[in-house]
Amino acid sequence: PHRPTPVVLNTWEAVYFDHDLDKLTHLADLGAQVGVERFVLDDGWFRHRRDDHAGLGDWYVDETVWPSGLSPLIDHVRALGMEFGLWVEPEMVNPDSDLARTHPEWILATGGRTPADRRFQQVLDLTHPEAYAYILERLDALLTEYDIAYLKWDHNRELVDAGHSPDGEAAVHAQTLALYALLDELRARHPGLEIESCSSGGGRVDLAVLEHTDRVWASDCNDALERQSINRWTGLLLPPELVGSHIGTARSHTTSRTHDLAFRAGTALFGHLGIEWDLTRASESERAELTRWVALHKQLRGLLHTGRVVRVDHTDPALWAHGVISHDRTEAVFALASVATPVTAHPGTLRLPGLDPNTTYHLRPLPPADQAPGMERGTPAWCTKDGITLPGNVLERVGIQIPTLHPEQLILLHLTSR
Repeated sequence: PHRPTPVVLNTWEAVYFDHDLDKLTHLADLGAQVGVERFVLDDGWFRHRRDDHAGLGDWYVDETVWPSGLSPLIDHVRALGMEFGLWVEPEMVNPDSDLARTHPEWILATGGRTPADRRFQQVLDLTHPEAYAYILERLDALLTEYDIAYLKWDHNRELVDAGHSPDGEAAVHAQTLALYALLDELRARHPGLEIESCSSGGGRVDLAVLEHTDRVWASDCNDALERQSINRWTGLLLPPELVGSHIGTARSHTTSRTHDLAFRAGTALFGHLGIEWDLTRASESERAELTRWVALHKQLRGLLHTGRVVRVDHTDPALWAHGVISHDRTEAVFALASVATPVTAHPGTLRLPGLDPNTTYHLRPLPPADQAPGMERGTPAWCTKDGITLPGNVLERVGIQIPTLHPEQLILLHLTSR
C-alpha cells in the first residue's frame, strides 16, 4: 500500500550551524502550525561541528551545544505530532576530527598520499572492517537512543584518488557495495527507518541506491527556477514521490534570485514536499499562505504520488507544463510555468495529453495558484473560479488558451470528470 510521504521541515537554510534549542523548538512550533509532519535537524549537531571545517566522523551529540542530548528537541517535536529526522554524512571525515587523528589509515587514499581536500573533508574507507564497524556502531547507537524516523544521508565530495591503503587497489566499486551493506544492516536493525539518499544534491540519484533507500534529494539548490529544470529531468527517471523538493526562502540561498511563494510552492508541490525556510522570519501572511500550500499538497498527494506523470511540449521554450493524471483518468492536476520571457505576446494554446477522450472534464484554475502576475494583460474565459467544461478529446487535440504570465510565474489547473 502507498504510504504518504510526510511533509518535511528541514532546518538547514533556517539556522545552518547555529543550533539553539529555543530557536529550534520555536521553529518546530511554527512548522506544526503550517502542517509539517516531519522535522529534520540538519548539519551541526555532532561534536566539534560549529562550521564545515571540523567534526565529520565524530558522530556523538555535541555536549557543549546539547548538554541534555537531543531528547529535549525530539520530545518537543514528537509532542507536536511530528516525526523527527537527522542529517548524517557517514562516509566522510574531516581531517580536523578525533576520528581522523586517531585513525588516519581509515581515509580512502592511494599512492602514498592523501587526496586533495574537498569541502575540508576526506572519504572514509568503508571497506576497512574497523571503519565500517565504527560507523555502524555509531549510527545504530543514535537510532537506538533516540526516536529517529528518518536519516538524510549526505555525501558532499567526489571520490578522488580512491584507493585502499597501502597497496592502492581501486576502491570505488567495493566502497559502493560496502555502503549498500551498511544501509541494509541499519534498516534491518531498525525496521521502518527511512533513508534519503543525498549526495551534493542529486549526485547519487540512481536505481541501485533506491534499492537500499526510500527516496532521493534532487539538489541542494532550492531556487524554484533551477528546480523547474532539475525536477523536469530527474522526473525522466524517478516518480515525483521519490524526489525531495523543498520550498525555500524568497531570496534563494544558492542563487540570490527572488521568487513569489506561489512559484516556489507550485514548483515543489508535486514531489516529496519540504520546507527549508526560517519560519520565525516569515510574516503571518506568508505562513498563512504556506499553510494553504501544505494543505493543498496533502489533499492532492494521493493523486500526485500514484498517478501517471505527463510532460507537455510547447512551441514557446519559455512555457513549461507538466501534470499528473489518475490511472482511471477521472482527475488530473497540471502546472503551467513561465520560466523565461515568452517569445510572443500572445502565448497561444496548451494541449493537455493523457486524458480520456470520451470523458467530459470540468477544468478550473486551482487556488492558491489560480492567479499570477501578468494575467491581468490577458486572462482567458476559463480562468475563473467557475472554470470550463470540455471533452477530453478537445482538451488534448485543441487545448486551452494560455493566460499571459510574467517570467518565473506559475498557475495550477485542476480537472475532474463530470
